[in-house]
Amino acid sequence: MTKSELIEALSNELNFSISETTGIISTILDSMTDALANGDNIEIRGFGSFTIKHYEPYTGRNPKTGKETEVKAKKLPIFKVGKDFREAVNGGRK
Repeated sequence: MTKSELIEALSNELNFSISETTGIISTILDSMTDALANGDNIEIRGFGSFTIKHYEPYTGRNPKTGKETEVKAKKLPIFKVGKDFREAVNGGRK
């Protein structure tokens, strides 16, 4: 499902206009992005949680050439699926 498909599905479900729904979805996603960028965690009960994982710099290797290269420190968002969501995906939704 793409962002556009999500907007359309939510718009149809709630009888909102596409522009209203686009604003709602954009606000939610922007708020989540800002929270993670500020170092906060996000937990949505039954769905999952987002955290930031810090990676230290290291020396990597280009797999094609074998040349060593320095990889900078970075932070990446990590998603951990919630129990209800996992069960629904595995066919256990009631």
